Amino acid sequence: MENSGSHPEVIVPPVEGVAGGGTAYGWGEIGTQDPYLLRGSIDPRKVNSSELVHVWCMPSSANVGPQDMPRTLEPISLLAARNERESVQIAIRPKVSWAGSSIAGTMQMQCTDLCSTSGDRLVVGESLKVRRVVPILGVPDALVPLEVPLSQLTLFPGETMAIWVSIDVPNTQPPGQYEGEIIITATRADAESTAQCLGKAERIQLYQELRSCLDVMEPFDGKPLDEVVERVNSASSSLRRVLLSPLFSDFCLDNGSVDMMDEDAISNLSIRVKISLTVWDFILPATPSVPAVIGISDTVIEDRFGVEHGSSKWYEALDQHFQWLLQYKISPFFCRWRENMRVLTYTCPWPADHPKSDEYFSDPRLAAYAVPYSPVVSCGDTSKDFLQREVEILRTKSHWRKAYFYLWDEPLNLEHYEAIRNMASEIHAYAPDARIMTTYYCGPSDAPLASNNFEAFLKVPEFLRPHTQIYCTSEWVIGNREDLAKDIIAEIQPENGEEWWTYVCMGPSDPHPNWHLGMRGTQHRAVMWRVWKEGGTGFLYWGANCYEKATVPSAEIKFRRGLPPGDGVLYYPGQVFSSSQEPVASLRLERLLSGLQDIEYLKLYSSRFCREEGLHLLEKTGMYLGPERYTHEHVPIDVMRGEVYRTCQS
Repeated sequence: MENSGSHPEVIVPPVEGVAGGGTAYGWGEIGTQDPYLLRGSIDPRKVNSSELVHVWCMPSSANVGPQDMPRTLEPISLLAARNERESVQIAIRPKVSWAGSSIAGTMQMQCTDLCSTSGDRLVVGESLKVRRVVPILGVPDALVPLEVPLSQLTLFPGETMAIWVSIDVPNTQPPGQYEGEIIITATRADAESTAQCLGKAERIQLYQELRSCLDVMEPFDGKPLDEVVERVNSASSSLRRVLLSPLFSDFCLDNGSVDMMDEDAISNLSIRVKISLTVWDFILPATPSVPAVIGISDTVIEDRFGVEHGSSKWYEALDQHFQWLLQYKISPFFCRWRENMRVLTYTCPWPADHPKSDEYFSDPRLAAYAVPYSPVVSCGDTSKDFLQREVEILRTKSHWRKAYFYLWDEPLNLEHYEAIRNMASEIHAYAPDARIMTTYYCGPSDAPLASNNFEAFLKVPEFLRPHTQIYCTSEWVIGNREDLAKDIIAEIQPENGEEWWTYVCMGPSDPHPNWHLGMRGTQHRAVMWRVWKEGGTGFLYWGANCYEKATVPSAEIKFRRGLPPGDGVLYYPGQVFSSSQEPVASLRLERLLSGLQDIEYLKLYSSRFCREEGLHLLEKTGMYLGPERYTHEHVPIDVMRGEVYRTCQS
């Protein structure tokens, strides 16, 4: 994506895809530099930072883009249960430029621990973390980690920067009121001051950036031209990031050298953002009440990170993704697409007799796991022998109740449905209590089950029974008619172990809840509100890393053409933004987590009163009434959570 703004030094994360999100979050087509701003003549050591920048706070459901305008700074007040993550955003926008180049200036951000009056703490770096919100296709989405407790930020004229602040409350944290602050101070961006800001971690990162450039620019003999171009572009992007790092700022800025600001200067000149967090005695369950199973493409990992299927590096890469995703209270499964939408799905890459299998499946954070129908890695066994051994081992485990088989995605005709029947029969021969999940949005096209499409859709459970136990339907079919959800549930037989799950993908589209790029924050969060209100007992999302193929970890991100922007992508490779190998979450992934946590609040409230009261709470707060009638503002979310806290605390 080309940067058409007035700041050629800005490294826009390399992304290509269908335009989305509107121009409100885009890079300006004309420069925003005010020619009358005093450039380089302001000494931030002698000026209150509030005279140089606007700082204000926004809720986690807000999309804070580069063109967002300032608001009044107010203290942050948050509520969180134990074993919950609560987030907020801090926005910063320069009023003037005080640097001597095309940047507006640099800021120093310092985070303190959150402390209670009894001496308990939520420690920076453990419980409190900060990330920079980076636009993707012009829409705020990627959350790039920042150093704590001290970070250095670079501001550009006419652009708002958003910082995402997350607080993870351990399940053993004593309840109480916790206070802390984030201190923001304008600094001189010159060689001596920035060099002193750079600690060992930053120097290691710069070293790794340069090292990765050498690794990417390996001998090109025999490489296809498109791969050579991709590698050159990747190395170029990495080098530009290095050159724009604070270490080299003296080569692009004409400021003189000054020392770091002392503590008194920081105290007198800084902007202090007060944070107050109420931790209450409710503990969110370790195992989510509603399983959210999310697909991870193993072939995307293999291609981008250059790991051979079944190698030790391959196991390491898959394990890293699995462990990282568990923090979001989702149940990841790896998937490999085959002919006619048949899928090989598995949560653990190791076989059932490997110690890692029990480690994965016994993790209380995992609500459900996919069992492979055939070998994930070639082992010499026939598919039949492999399946029988896996099932016989897993059936003896207490975690077997979490197991499911996902064999086919959206069958369309009798051939597809018959294939599901045959595979399910084979599985049930070894394990009559095995759960088969089938995703669908229609009945078989070549054998109508009823006189109209929706009636045929409703007849799928009857047609597939007893070869499916989890009927997973598209929310697109329901549209804005929630009464149709009741018709679907009426066809399900929970007394026989059947469940109704739902999924979103390309559809439904705006204004319905989904995770497309550019949708409102509450629209992302409402995906899980809808699941709970309609009565689903699980949720599936087809892919979280399904961007286009690349052969270099830091290669530009390309959303798959023909899909809505962001569809199938909930996180990004860390190497795209820095030398870090840790994945980078999207705002949408964080909002998925928030939605799952909201379900736990609603479930607690319903357990104290009744489900009807829980539904009434959703409606009376204005938080969620239906797929086209939900709040666009954050206040109703706080009101709902506050009411649960008020009525359900011990």
